[in-house]
Amino acid sequence: MTKQNKALKDDINECLLVIDFGSQVTQLIARRLRELNVYSKIHPFQNINQKLLKELSPKAIIFSGGPRSVLDKNSPKISKIIYKLGVPILGICYGQQLLMFQLGGKINSKEKKSEFGRAYIKQKRKSKLLDGWFDKNFEEVWMSHGDHVSEMAINFKVLATSKNAPFAVVADEKRNFYGVQFHPEVYHTPKGKILLDNFLKISGFRRDWTMQSFYQDAIKNIRKKIGNNKVICALSGGVDSSVTAILLHKAIGNNLTCIFVNHGLLRKNEHFEVLKMFKDNYKIPLIYANESKLFLSKLKGITSPEKKRKIIGNLFVKVFQDYAKKMDDIKFLAQGTLYPDVIESISVNDGPSVTIKSHHNVGGLPKKMGLKLIEPLRNLFKDEVRKLGNELNLPNTFIKRHPFPGPGLAIRCPGEVTIKKIKILQNIDEIFIDQIKKYNLYNEIWQAFSVLLPTRSVGVMGDKRTYDYACVLRAVTSVDGMTADYFKFDQNFLSDTSTRIINEVSGVNRVTYDITSKPPGTIEWE
Repeated sequence: MTKQNKALKDDINECLLVIDFGSQVTQLIARRLRELNVYSKIHPFQNINQKLLKELSPKAIIFSGGPRSVLDKNSPKISKIIYKLGVPILGICYGQQLLMFQLGGKINSKEKKSEFGRAYIKQKRKSKLLDGWFDKNFEEVWMSHGDHVSEMAINFKVLATSKNAPFAVVADEKRNFYGVQFHPEVYHTPKGKILLDNFLKISGFRRDWTMQSFYQDAIKNIRKKIGNNKVICALSGGVDSSVTAILLHKAIGNNLTCIFVNHGLLRKNEHFEVLKMFKDNYKIPLIYANESKLFLSKLKGITSPEKKRKIIGNLFVKVFQDYAKKMDDIKFLAQGTLYPDVIESISVNDGPSVTIKSHHNVGGLPKKMGLKLIEPLRNLFKDEVRKLGNELNLPNTFIKRHPFPGPGLAIRCPGEVTIKKIKILQNIDEIFIDQIKKYNLYNEIWQAFSVLLPTRSVGVMGDKRTYDYACVLRAVTSVDGMTADYFKFDQNFLSDTSTRIINEVSGVNRVTYDITSKPPGTIEWE
């Protein structure tokens, strides 16, 4: 190899291939690998062929979990050529079962040995894969399986077991093939990251992928895709759209124009705050489009959450199309779509995962837009976007803002959306956020908001009967938005906040607090 070719090779990130079999948390695998400075690519099992494998030249491979049974006739399978590449393989949950099944082991679905949620595994044999585990006699893991391996493939040995998984961790250490029945990628497996780190050590990665390298690659990819064409960017003032806008501006300069659409579903005074915040910090062309009457009129009488999202998605694009026609040669529409939006809206990479809900900027978009879509953050999680924001030197006023959904308060008003209900909700939300800041809790919470219920309740205020709306307060902690837990406010906060809302907001006589985690709930109500 010449010095020049070696330099070119060293400049390319080593690749770990994640093969997606339809798990809702496949992207979490890639996310953990990024935290460990390893570049990974996710491809659905249908795409795996010799050409792709040659192109990627993966240094290691991970099989994701999935919702199907390996024993089903049409369940996802993989070409056995994968086992002849001579690279380490780690199978997770469905991936472990597939690994065993294709290499001659057996899977049992009839025996009721399913495990869902927290479980504990015991070590049977030491292995490099489990270095740093088993300080005690057991380790906590997160299981989600119905089937289980009942007979191992040849040359595999048991490393650990659980109550209902006799082969919870297995290995053929000569070939560096490993399988785990649990999910090391989720936060509910406390030492899962250590296991993935051990797998990377076994695989010999250089650990050269960083947010700085993503930033540089993103700039190159944007320039390559857009060329000299002009772009409009959907700006909401949130961290996702702000990072998207600044990243695009770094890449294409004055060929970018941002459009901030006020759909009448923003928080109280938010349009003033966003415009001031953006104009005070950046000199990027910015158009303010007040389209509140249009959006609210089209939502009249609509109660279905999915219809709301799709209507809002279509209207956003219509507004962007209308403004693009007034401008010269606009070819692209940019938006700050993140991976959690994608994973809940559509089957990942056209794979077999299940749709949770349509996000207005993914499943809610019309098929024919007339504009090419560019989403540079599509494969990132929220915390990674914030890291990218730091690379771009965005002010903390952008980076630390709580997430706010594109459909805005429309999905925080179950049932029909009306101007009256939006104004009530805006006032509730203003007090709730003000209280959180007053108690110095804003930066401890991932997201906080209010929901106005479509039902009314009887109350007594000033010795008079009232029949007004009930509201829900929701605040959650999270890292990436894929899982979340409710924030544990103390009673003084809840009592103080409830009193303020009842006293200061006309039309509300009952305040509740949502203590549902994700899963089983989602963060937003609709």
